[in-house]
Amino acid sequence: MHTVWKGAISFGLVHVPVKMFSATEDKDISMRMIHKDCNTPLNFVRKCQHCDREVEWGEIVRGYEYEPGSFVLFEKDELEKLTGEVTKEIKILDFVDLSDIDPVYFQKTYYLAPNETGAGAYSLLLEAMRQTGKIGIAKVSIRSKSSLAAIRIIDRCIAMETIFYPDEIRSVEHVPNLPEQNNVNEKELEMAKLLIGQLATTFEPEKYKDDYRSTVLQAIESKVSGQQVRIAPEPHKANVIDLMAALQASLEAVKPVVTEPTPGTTEKAKAAKPRKGKAKTKETIG
Repeated sequence: MHTVWKGAISFGLVHVPVKMFSATEDKDISMRMIHKDCNTPLNFVRKCQHCDREVEWGEIVRGYEYEPGSFVLFEKDELEKLTGEVTKEIKILDFVDLSDIDPVYFQKTYYLAPNETGAGAYSLLLEAMRQTGKIGIAKVSIRSKSSLAAIRIIDRCIAMETIFYPDEIRSVEHVPNLPEQNNVNEKELEMAKLLIGQLATTFEPEKYKDDYRSTVLQAIESKVSGQQVRIAPEPHKANVIDLMAALQASLEAVKPVVTEPTPGTTEKAKAAKPRKGKAKTKETIG
């Protein structure tokens, strides 16, 4: 794994030197933009519209547009100075229950490993969090961006989840066309709850596959080998307007399959059953 950050976790006066690694990887299939006439890849050019020429990286600064056409400018070192020493510290502010955090807050997961001199303090924090069942809420800066973070345990590793600040979460009040009241039909509600019960299971992430990525990779392999790509059309799905009919059809679709008995089994089972009434017994002759 590639180290993306080095620093320390701090809680109280305790410092735990750590290295940070990305816990996830992007497996999207990357495609270049190609000029269709000659099959040449296209490049993105940093061109100044005023000077009408390409601009080198050394000529570029950051700017904030505070009103249309007017900018305040920042050099790279100015922005770095604004972050200060906090860039090398994951400062835990509070310990809370994981269930207190709505999933909408979570962004990206990182694994934290102990630095060469931090194994003892790392193990102490890991075991203390495991036994108390708490997670830490911390502040951290990565690549000049400040973020909140949740420090928690994944197996034998301390992990960090960057999370949004509260003012970055949009209120559901801004979502259009939400119903004012949940007026539902009781029969439909019971059937919907029954359907949820039929589909309820434990979360097994390994059973979920990226079907789109697999299909695109197969198409790429076919094109590389000179074959024509043929995609079977999706079966037509009826647009069911009646909620009750849709629920009933859904329940029928997930109903457990009943295995038919093997031919002849029923007759054998009947023959094996005792007949009704008292069984006749032989008399003992004394």
